[in-house]
Amino acid sequence: MIIDDHEVVRRGIAEVIDRSEGMSIVAEAGSVAEGLRRAELVHPAVMLVDLQLPDGTGIDLIKAVHARDESVRAIVLTSFDDDVALAAALDAGAVAYVLKSVRGAEIADVVRAVGAGRVLLDEKTVTRRRKDHDDPTEDLTPSELKVVNLIGEGLSNREIAERLSIAEKTVKNHITSLLAKMGLQRRTQVAAWAAARRNRAWSADNAQ
Repeated sequence: MIIDDHEVVRRGIAEVIDRSEGMSIVAEAGSVAEGLRRAELVHPAVMLVDLQLPDGTGIDLIKAVHARDESVRAIVLTSFDDDVALAAALDAGAVAYVLKSVRGAEIADVVRAVGAGRVLLDEKTVTRRRKDHDDPTEDLTPSELKVVNLIGEGLSNREIAERLSIAEKTVKNHITSLLAKMGLQRRTQVAAWAAARRNRAWSADNAQ
């Protein structure tokens, strides 16, 4: 799904995506309100969102969509190449940040990669945010935090899916997102972090 208030931009991206094997545009919108309505109707797997919209921002839209369906993977498409916009996109749950100067074929590659579960966010921003925050889980959604805890219990993706009554693919998407937010690279690092947190809590309890 494409959300951009410039029809020419939407049409150009739609043409590139529709020509790409295995991908198709399910909806287009030109505002936050329209984007939210159409997202509820079509349930897109991937959402390509402009930052500047007539009635708000792409960040507003991503947050609103994720409040109803966390499985939608959001790509921010913008002309703003700055850390503030990138950090805001990360906070909102975007998994990719693409400048409008990108070539059409590259957009298709990004959409395909995001659809496959990859996160394409600037590593400098992720690293900086990891240093700025003592708790690496403070930006996680409630669902992502549950996944972290269950990984810490040693559950597999399939077991987590069964425990939370969600699809295994959704679990994988949550893990991809939480790794980026926590500044980690592997599932085993999440397990180690969760185990270390449990040990700190146990030590504190026994010290009282």
